[in-house]
Amino acid sequence: MKTDIHGANGLVRLTDLTPGSRAAVTSVAAEPMDSPAWVPTKPAHARTVAFVSSAGLGMRGDPPFRGGDSGYRSIGHRVDAADILMSHVSVNYDRTGFQLDLETILPRRRLDELVAAGVVGAAADEHYSFMGATDPKAMEAEAQELAQAMLAKGVDTAVLLPV
Repeated sequence: MKTDIHGANGLVRLTDLTPGSRAAVTSVAAEPMDSPAWVPTKPAHARTVAFVSSAGLGMRGDPPFRGGDSGYRSIGHRVDAADILMSHVSVNYDRTGFQLDLETILPRRRLDELVAAGVVGAAADEHYSFMGATDPKAMEAEAQELAQAMLAKGVDTAVLLPV
């Protein structure tokens, strides 16, 4: 993959943003947590892992994400990369990594390698994507719904992949 001003991973550096965009990003306050959201853990080799992305990914045929969309889309672990589409709407998001290699934003093959090596127990049958650039409070109900659905499917580890 070609490296440009955005780095090898396709992410924009804060210093490369316009002053207005930089101010918008750095002025967002992080919400404090009332208590740690920790749960009992188990060894990585016994975990089932799903990815949760904010890249606005979906499957061919899914409705595209729209600005402010608080929902999520499911992406099969074994589906062909050509059937995974991106509808992320932010003009500040560099899609180069996605266009060159889906693994840069949804590393399913790398997860399979970790499973084969015994580092991770299993890859979930599905991964999930929300639309980034959406108010997190608007996504809370959908995220809680997804968390319950993942638990019901035996997923005990979510790797968050922000864009």
